[in-house]
Amino acid sequence: MRSPAGLRSVLRDGHFWLAHLAAVLLWLVGLAWLRPETDPLWPLHAVQAFVLLGLAYPVVEEVLFRGLLQGWLRERPRLRVSRFGITPANLITSLVFTALHFINHPPLAAAAVLAPSLVFGYFRDRHDSLIAPIWLHCFYNIGYFWLFAA
Repeated sequence: MRSPAGLRSVLRDGHFWLAHLAAVLLWLVGLAWLRPETDPLWPLHAVQAFVLLGLAYPVVEEVLFRGLLQGWLRERPRLRVSRFGITPANLITSLVFTALHFINHPPLAAAAVLAPSLVFGYFRDRHDSLIAPIWLHCFYNIGYFWLFAA
């Protein structure tokens, strides 16, 4: 486990930059299989949707899930042991996060949230900080918003 990280530490992390590449790959898969129907009123809601989906929701979700839930689970030593880069605390948090997406998303789109969630949790564990998960969550959501809103 590494000590709490600042922005410099996160920006020097090669895994952090690979996670950006993974986002692009997920967007391409999403374009092929998950593209939703276009909302005819979309232009009227675009700015509000961008702010909510691309910025506000990721910050709130990361504070709640990676900050509070995963942080609370990480207090248990058995849940901090990493297997293939994933801790049980991250896995449990990601499963809860994904399950809640089934409430407002089609099943395939909700299930697709699991992989990015594990990535966000990986960086929470790796840097003991919310800087990378919040940044990545915003990046993933903004890309999703940009591709699917067009």
